[in-house]
Amino acid sequence: MLSRLALFLVLAVVVARAFWRLVDGILEGVRGKRPDGQVPTRGVQMVRDPVCGTFVLPDQALTIGDGRAQLFFCSSTCRDKFLARA
Repeated sequence: MLSRLALFLVLAVVVARAFWRLVDGILEGVRGKRPDGQVPTRGVQMVRDPVCGTFVLPDQALTIGDGRAQLFFCSSTCRDKFLARA
């Protein structure tokens, strides 16, 4: 009898957690953003890396200013390849 009660309690906790995650996911979708901030807000203009063509967010990219314009790179490898060409 005690093992059935323990099994029922474990099952109840698992079902309650699954239900809460479902509700939390629905609310997150309605709000349109993630609480950890990993998804950019809508309307953020991305820039293109001139070496590999990857699109990156300007605030997360490595930059080089050449006097006329600012260039954005996805990684230090692409930045170094660009500088080696110049």
